[in-house]
Amino acid sequence: MNSTPIITDTHTHLYSEEFDQDRDEMIQRAIDAGITRFFIPAIDAAATQSMYDLEKNYPENIFLMMGLHPTYVKDNYLDELAHVETELSKRKFYAVGEIGIDLYWDKTHLKEQQIAFKRQIQLAKQYKLPIVIHCREAFDEIFEVLEEEKSEDLFGIFHCFSGTLEQAERAISYKMKLGIGGVVTFKNGKIDQFLNQIDLKHIVLETDSPYLAPIPYRGKRNESSYLVNVIAKLSEVYSVSAEEIAAITTQNSKDVFGI
Repeated sequence: MNSTPIITDTHTHLYSEEFDQDRDEMIQRAIDAGITRFFIPAIDAAATQSMYDLEKNYPENIFLMMGLHPTYVKDNYLDELAHVETELSKRKFYAVGEIGIDLYWDKTHLKEQQIAFKRQIQLAKQYKLPIVIHCREAFDEIFEVLEEEKSEDLFGIFHCFSGTLEQAERAISYKMKLGIGGVVTFKNGKIDQFLNQIDLKHIVLETDSPYLAPIPYRGKRNESSYLVNVIAKLSEVYSVSAEEIAAITTQNSKDVFGI
């Protein structure tokens, strides 16, 4: 009998206060569903301690990133970047993330977002770590920075990829995997229409929980166990078994994160 392949959630905010009432039960639901690897993106300095607590409680399952999320790039962003730098120098992380540019909510700090993105890419290279990119209404701006920074040691994940086939191919050309989650199950998500033209070796799975829950939970709180719904959809899109989707995407996550 084949052992069930390990499933990896490459992007989940398990420390979010939305899980404060039932965090352990929620993580256990995911583990029971075969999802045993959770990669945790950083947001800003305020989230750091809760990430460390999570890791202490689940040392076998939780893998941390360090970074400053673009929507948290404010006037004090240099202090926040200094925090990222300090933490990276003190201990092991598995990626610099989530970092990038977000022009959906607010364009006033674009320049600072660009500086922060670039600086954190340079830190990732220094520590030989992948980056995990957050991009919202900012493909051109993100690609501009990647073009300037592209090199052998630039690689990572384009989290919550929701662009076109052409943008997907361009992201892959910068040695990025595409993070695929709930959006692939949405009627208006669009990416399901071309995803099968992209080799599965470029795909990793993510929930971005508590955000972006897949159908049939759309609009509700997302959680890591719902990754099975994303796998079911990808199994349709690629016409391969759910086991194969799980096995290939977990291997891809190991290739990126080195664990």
